Amino acid sequence: MAMKIRLARGGSKKRPFYRIVAADSRMPRDGRFIEKLGTYNPLLPKDSEERIKMNMERIQYWLDQGAQPTDRIARFLEAAGVREKAERQNLKKGEPGTKAKERAEEKAAKAAEADAAPAEEAVAAEE
Repeated sequence: MAMKIRLARGGSKKRPFYRIVAADSRMPRDGRFIEKLGTYNPLLPKDSEERIKMNMERIQYWLDQGAQPTDRIARFLEAAGVREKAERQNLKKGEPGTKAKERAEEKAAKAAEADAAPAEEAVAAEE
């Protein structure tokens, strides 16, 4: 049985509240879980101690049993110092699209022409 440590959403519409749970990976996100390990309230300020509450003893137990944390839970554990910081890839999300690249190239070409023109005028004025 593949175990996950993940978030299960609760709360009302536009007011999210999450439970940190240990669940079978085949179960639905908000469905059946084995154990509640903590809570996460994204509406609270980032420096609030009430924002993320975790039972570290039980989380460590499930990690030792082979449970895989999701990306968000892994970040929480890194912030708590339980796991070492993992290298992440942003793939192509931060890369501009083709039209934006073309506009940037045109702008660079115009800037190069503008820089070259005053230099030629200065050389002509010296002669």
